Amino acid sequence: MISQASSRQCAVELQALPSRIGQVRRIVSAQLRYWNLDPLIEKAALGVTELLTNVHRHAKPDKVCTVEIEFLLDRLTVSVHDHDPRLPAVVHLQDGPDPLATSGRGLALIEAVSESWGVRPQGDSGKVVWFTLPAPSATPLGIPATPAYGAAGGGVFKDPVPFGDGAGAAETVRGHAAAVRSAVAG
Repeated sequence: MISQASSRQCAVELQALPSRIGQVRRIVSAQLRYWNLDPLIEKAALGVTELLTNVHRHAKPDKVCTVEIEFLLDRLTVSVHDHDPRLPAVVHLQDGPDPLATSGRGLALIEAVSESWGVRPQGDSGKVVWFTLPAPSATPLGIPATPAYGAAGGGVFKDPVPFGDGAGAAETVRGHAAAVRSAVAG
């Protein structure tokens, strides 16, 4: 199911199966073209592929997840929510895996191509793994205007960089613990 909550947000719910990952890459690419963010397509598609592959390989009890892309201010945020509460770990080459291995580098790759990334635990409902990409320096002309606070969005404004749920859990950002912040407009 594809939903578009605002003119700068798109979400897709799916089973993270290999056959679906290519479809989601095409959806992300098409949405970024619509927003005139063509320079971000390659990195966003690579990142979403890595995150969905991790869900496919590691998530339990199921492979159901939601991919969300959001363009706010000058930043694209790509996030994947799955139902597995276990948090992923970055494996750096000095720690392993074997340099010739065909897997095990997904989060390190996301770390290398993104502006920032992190993991937000969501208690028993799983976790969200996200990354951000800076918008190209020239402002795209074709992006529709963002609604004002509370307009057509149910009254909740989402922070452009996802933060914790305010329940006291720490969020991991680029492998370091960070204090949790919450941003909700009233």
